[in-house]
Amino acid sequence: MPSLFQPILLGKVEIKNRFVHSATYEAMADDEGAITDPMMRRYSQLARGKIGLIIPGHLFVHSLGKAHKRQAGLHSDAMVPGLKKLVDTVHEHGGKIALQLNHGGRQSPRAILGRAPLAPSNKGRDPVSLNKPAQMDERQILETIEAFAAGAKRAHKSGADALQLHAAHGYLINEFLSPFFNRRKDRWGGSAAGRFRFLKETVMQVQKALPDDFPVLIKLSTNDFTPRTGITPDLAAVYAKWLVELGVAGIEISCGTYYNFQTIRGEIPGAKIARALPLWMRLAARVKMKIQTPANRFKEAYNLQAAQTIKPIMTGIPLILVGGLRRLSQMEKVISEGTIDMISMSRPFIREPWLVRRFYEGKSTESSCISCNKCFAAMFNETPIRCYQSHSN
Repeated sequence: MPSLFQPILLGKVEIKNRFVHSATYEAMADDEGAITDPMMRRYSQLARGKIGLIIPGHLFVHSLGKAHKRQAGLHSDAMVPGLKKLVDTVHEHGGKIALQLNHGGRQSPRAILGRAPLAPSNKGRDPVSLNKPAQMDERQILETIEAFAAGAKRAHKSGADALQLHAAHGYLINEFLSPFFNRRKDRWGGSAAGRFRFLKETVMQVQKALPDDFPVLIKLSTNDFTPRTGITPDLAAVYAKWLVELGVAGIEISCGTYYNFQTIRGEIPGAKIARALPLWMRLAARVKMKIQTPANRFKEAYNLQAAQTIKPIMTGIPLILVGGLRRLSQMEKVISEGTIDMISMSRPFIREPWLVRRFYEGKSTESSCISCNKCFAAMFNETPIRCYQSHSN
């Protein structure tokens, strides 16, 4: 019977236990997207905490895919030396590291890009920035796929153990996969297979850019929670089956987009989040967030039902679950029952970078994270990531 502290293979790479640090935007990079000393210290601490696989915050692969002002990048060769130092730091403390590649799509702010953000379709406006996206043409689509492949080469050159393609949370790959965001009628839309084409071509080009034994992971949305139907667990299971056939090494499942806060269940610190918006948007934003409060109440393992839908088709590769995992006994249960293969956490590791070590040493049985989401509000305001809740609670 598998346990949380048994090793597991992602492709041919052995991970020493079943714990994953889920990619979390740090708001710590410099203006060009390069790694900084505070980021180095953060991931050094996480690696010393005995986390099996560490995935840093999403790295933008193209200048038109930058989603945050202080986001780290993998868009040019100039980023590789800093990322290599980060990778070496994690390895020095016995951890493995996967770099997450991403393109912000319609969620990349016009204020950062200096132009309308790119998306599969130009329908609607972003619910946060209110920017209307520009529909990508064939040239831009192919250029972006090549940017992912170039980013993959840089990830390998940095010495990373694996990479992860971000296909969740309303960013570009998620947008192509989702019937809500993708209204195209050409070969890049119109059906599940058409909407999957962008991710399929990206995976294939990334695989061509890498050695055969380099693991490619996917972070996949299982529910968009958009005003009109987007990705659902049943559709995510179809996509997961196709990804298994493409030879990916593992899939991490999540949920949510900028249309809601259900990616991170718990409190919605509306006033703190609204500070990041223009003055004229703040009142409406706070009202909208208050309306969403009931649906956002914390629930343990809130992506577990989706995992149960997807797991049967995950033949031979690990399924990684993130979202609402707090108690060690619950983690052990879902692993021992074979419902999932690895446990991924974000907010608990913001509060307690040493949490896995404490589990291992028998000093803790539960994360002390209370899902107040003040860390999320800070990131939304481009304030460096840390726990903003008093540790006396």
